Amino acid sequence: MILSIDQGTTGTTVTLVDQTGRVWAKVNEEYPQIYPQPSWVEHDPEAIWRSVLSCIKRALAQAQAQGAKEASIAAIGITNQRETVVLWERETGRPVANAIVWQCRRTADFCDTLKKKKLGPTLAKKTGLVIDPYFSASKLRWLLKNVSGAEKRARSGQLAAGTIDSFLIWRLSGGMVHRTDVTNASRTQLMNIHSGQWDSDLLKIFSVPSSILPEISPSNGVLAVTKNVPGLPDGIPISGVAGDQQAALFGQTCFKPGQAKCTFGTGSFILLNTGSQAPKSKKGILTTVAWQLAQDKKMTYALEGGAFICGAAVQWLRDELGFIKESREVEELAGQVADSGGVEFVPALAGLGAPYWDPHARGLITGLTRGSNRAHIARATLEAMALQNVEILLAMQSESKTKLRTLRVDGGAVNNNLLMQIQADYLGVEIERPQMVETTALGAAYLAGLGVGFWADKGELTKIWQVDRSFKVKMRAAERKRRLESWRLAVARTLFPSRVRF
Repeated sequence: MILSIDQGTTGTTVTLVDQTGRVWAKVNEEYPQIYPQPSWVEHDPEAIWRSVLSCIKRALAQAQAQGAKEASIAAIGITNQRETVVLWERETGRPVANAIVWQCRRTADFCDTLKKKKLGPTLAKKTGLVIDPYFSASKLRWLLKNVSGAEKRARSGQLAAGTIDSFLIWRLSGGMVHRTDVTNASRTQLMNIHSGQWDSDLLKIFSVPSSILPEISPSNGVLAVTKNVPGLPDGIPISGVAGDQQAALFGQTCFKPGQAKCTFGTGSFILLNTGSQAPKSKKGILTTVAWQLAQDKKMTYALEGGAFICGAAVQWLRDELGFIKESREVEELAGQVADSGGVEFVPALAGLGAPYWDPHARGLITGLTRGSNRAHIARATLEAMALQNVEILLAMQSESKTKLRTLRVDGGAVNNNLLMQIQADYLGVEIERPQMVETTALGAAYLAGLGVGFWADKGELTKIWQVDRSFKVKMRAAERKRRLESWRLAVARTLFPSRVRF
């Protein structure tokens, strides 16, 4: 079997998959979120590592209880929250500070200075990304500048840095290997997506020494082998690595240009396969590396857009407003009304991502009347999750000159049938939900399996992917247009405080 580690924003999931795609074990463990200040988000890397070890142990036990043989792991795949960055000691492997999470906005002011220097076009040309606190480079710069002695220690070779995949590879290999894959590297804003290498101009802009960064590798092939990992024998190849959204695209078997997927997680993330072309966006859509397979060495690219708050909006209704006790209850609550009754919720609780890219925007609920109740706000939340995605996908289709026929979806929130129907209606495109909605983990497993010959080629993988349910469009085009116009008016109100100064 393939052991797939999905290291996510709120927890770690370990899955064991056999050659037919059967899941023998799936174990999840959450870990604490750390909020030192408003809009700051951190993780304890040691807590992440403990969750990985715990999930591996429990998954192996679960598989053995199902009749799997002991130590039957052919390879390990890793997928991870992408832009989150860690800085650690080479000698001990200990982090020198908490990891700064992709959601963290602490570097917004520094990013504003880069915009004032008109560096946006340079960064877009080299990285396919916009200037935003979302990406790793400004976070890594912050760590080097603000952790006592870090900058000096980094330049003397004492420290190593990387995204979560690099940290896990380091730990799983017993500190022997410092590597990342090309998809994760493409999200740091330090790699040139055309050359696939760290870029000296970018390193200079962000004051990051190249010596602390990992070696960039393809997304599969043997990147490292296990050493001294509790519960695992030495020598298991780590042969598949990809950032979570690229792994989901691969797990959805969107291997052809024009195929797209949307992951409904903490945020929502959409990728559209563009093949060997790396389109330049004029509408705030990102160009990113989808994957690079060791077998053909070619770079496959994708257009990407994401909303920072998607499933997290439902968690906010649950944890902060107390509307529901469990996230799954939102479907029943929202289903109590036929529509939102004019209520609009723009969940800019951590700024706005594509296509607006405003880190200073904040959430807004508007259109309230005396008749508005919890169900209307819950319905507006589901509609907002879908409408964010509509704006991104419309821009993608325009820039790629591609007409989307279907959208494949994954992530925990896709079990919400009402949300999926809303998404189909507002997008005007059929939605396909696979039998295994945790396609992020599946993508990492697929990459790892291809890396060691567990599967011969991508053709074998397309036979494994199966549709669970399709959601067909029921809304008329005129109503769809009216609904999107109302949404855009609400979004404009969230931008107002950040664009106007009194």
